[in-house]
Amino acid sequence: MKKTGGQLIVDALQANGVKRISCVPGESYLAVLDALYDSGIEAVVCRQEGGAAMMADCWGRLSGEPGICMVTRGPGATNASAGLHIARQDSIPMILFIGQVARDMRDREAFQEVEYRRALTEFAKWVGEIDDAARIPEFVTRAFAVATSGRPGPVVLSLPEDMLTDLVDAPAAKPYTAVEMHPGPAQIKELAHMLAKAKRPVAILGGTRWSEEAVADFRTFAETWNLPVGCSFRRQMLFDHTHPSYAGDVGIGINPALAREIKDADLLLLVGARMSEMPSSSYTLLDIPYPSQTLVHVYPEPSELGHVYRPDLAICAAPAEFSAAMKSQAPPDSPAWLARTKSMHEAYLAWSTPPLQGPGPVQMGPIMNWIESNTDKQTIFTNGAGNYATWLHRFHRFQAFATQAAPTSGSMGYGLPAAVAAKKLHPEREVICFAGDGCFMMHGQEFATAVRHNLPIIVLVINNGIYGTIRMHQEREYPGRVSATDLTNPDFAALARAYGGHGETVETTDAFAAAFERARASGRPAILDIKLDPQAITPAKTLSEIQAASR
Repeated sequence: MKKTGGQLIVDALQANGVKRISCVPGESYLAVLDALYDSGIEAVVCRQEGGAAMMADCWGRLSGEPGICMVTRGPGATNASAGLHIARQDSIPMILFIGQVARDMRDREAFQEVEYRRALTEFAKWVGEIDDAARIPEFVTRAFAVATSGRPGPVVLSLPEDMLTDLVDAPAAKPYTAVEMHPGPAQIKELAHMLAKAKRPVAILGGTRWSEEAVADFRTFAETWNLPVGCSFRRQMLFDHTHPSYAGDVGIGINPALAREIKDADLLLLVGARMSEMPSSSYTLLDIPYPSQTLVHVYPEPSELGHVYRPDLAICAAPAEFSAAMKSQAPPDSPAWLARTKSMHEAYLAWSTPPLQGPGPVQMGPIMNWIESNTDKQTIFTNGAGNYATWLHRFHRFQAFATQAAPTSGSMGYGLPAAVAAKKLHPEREVICFAGDGCFMMHGQEFATAVRHNLPIIVLVINNGIYGTIRMHQEREYPGRVSATDLTNPDFAALARAYGGHGETVETTDAFAAAFERARASGRPAILDIKLDPQAITPAKTLSEIQAASR
């Protein structure tokens, strides 16, 4: 039976187990929208393409399967590029379908025409355009394979409008085949031997291609060996923070004690992590290209091994396969680092205990303590970028896999779309979004998407009336010369109510708990507008103190 190109796209998605897509509709892919009508695939209709792409990223981040996004040509595609960039830097499997001008109009700069194979190459692992509808099963199968293999990442497929209405014969789509990367037995034995000889080892976990089972396997390995373990920037969900082996997060504002331990380590085990600029403290924790530590690098992409740091032992393997292999390795009778592992965990506990006092009537330290005591370990936390995120990343103790969605690329506006996507993926779990006032306004319109789909997320807007991170750097580098960092905001609580959600303003610390419980009980998407004094720019220093130290 002949089918349209639009129907073949949807058939291929069904064959690969896709249950939902995020989209902003466009006339350039009406044939796909029509095929979705009775497909059983849910279309989560968003208010801006950047938010739609970020939702797809979050689905890929939390599930390991490619998140699917569809947008129209030109401005739709360029809006979506913000989410593509996040997925690329974060190694998240994702497929972005873009409607394209008709084939007989190409190369004329037709209405909204862009050559995506040139424009988006830096944002994706592969950018393709499907000229022949009969090849749709081939292209889509390849897209899933590329997005999930090696170092995962986003793929873009451009769909000419007239191609989607062609009636063609094509083979029935089949699901993609996952490509696994396994460590060699000799490599596992060599690593066990290297660890047994070490005096000051440290493991750092990061990246993607993890699973709940893989996290459990690595935990078994770590506790069998009493190995100190850190998690790379915004990958804290990969190890239980309450476990005695946990040493802290290796990211922005790293605990100085942990930074010293990493620099002084005699063996550094990187699993799934690239140790790029943020987790490496601007490439200062490891020497380039030859680290002073003995480096064992485990990564599923051969081209990444030796790309920046030359490893002493390179293991091309996915985290799941590596962890499964290592958990059965027997440790030495009395590892030399037992006391060190304990002291590193104690240092983490001290570092992750929030301060109880600070400037202004709202204290984020007690609020974080309340959240820690009144949320389940399966609660999913999302955020974008800004100094406000320190309160979550430093003081929340993650205990379970797939409970964190945050961009390592430092993209503002991510938290709210991610929260919508997370709640759609896991409706049974509580989802809490942290957002700064500047961050929220980047994609705050997706609160309407949460209302439309009845997704009772709770958004904490940490509202200090400034672009906080930039003001902090401004006061450090150009003290007293405030420029382009002040904000004028709406009433976020009233905004939530206008959208049909629950909204409250929190102006004192004591008011937070009751407001949160009312938001939770409302059963609706909620925003708590937390009025934070701009002086409370970091947990440790005020704006005035930063300014004074810079003079």
